[in-house]
Amino acid sequence: MNTLIGLWMQWLPTLSEGLLTSVKVTVLCMLIGVPLGLVFALAVSIQNRAVRTAAVVLVELGRGAPALILLQFFYFGLPSVHLTLSSFLSSVLALAWCTGAYTSEIIRAGLQAVPHGQREASYAIGLSEVDTLRLIVVPQGLRVSIPPLLGFAVIMLQTTSLCFTVALPELVTKAQQIGNETFLYMPVLLLAALMYTLICVPSTLLVSSLERRLSRHEARA
Repeated sequence: MNTLIGLWMQWLPTLSEGLLTSVKVTVLCMLIGVPLGLVFALAVSIQNRAVRTAAVVLVELGRGAPALILLQFFYFGLPSVHLTLSSFLSSVLALAWCTGAYTSEIIRAGLQAVPHGQREASYAIGLSEVDTLRLIVVPQGLRVSIPPLLGFAVIMLQTTSLCFTVALPELVTKAQQIGNETFLYMPVLLLAALMYTLICVPSTLLVSSLERRLSRHEARA
């Protein structure tokens, strides 16, 4: 046991660098993907057929294609059209597309949860469709969507483990490198799993607590 702990302490700085890269990719793909998801959610409900069709196609591609395929497309596919991206940028863009596609459904459900009577009341006082969305529907819909969006962020942190396929030096890549050098794959992968767990489990509990708190608030309202 002491030997295992000694090895873990030796590997921890290297794995921490990889975990930090994983967190950076997660934060950036959420910062890009959630606003993109809001755009998709609004676009699929718009009356303009061309815009709606384009949004649906992008959403279905982002949801239908595995994240691994999207990563391969951005990193290995785009150079064939003379557009070469780094492994970090490829990972962020691919996962942001995936995030935008999935969160569009989360956000759309949140927007639809806003009582229709509030829309009618806004029209009655003279607000335009854009002002109704901006001031009434979107703020309330996003508030309802916060818990599932945070839960999706946990999933995306785990999904960054796929980025080792595009040579991104994230947590799994670092663990794989240590395993290749020492042939101690089981201990290093166990440590990597524990590091993911130390972030994901508290985050999941936080999301559950926030969801219960919002539910109580909605019940009182």
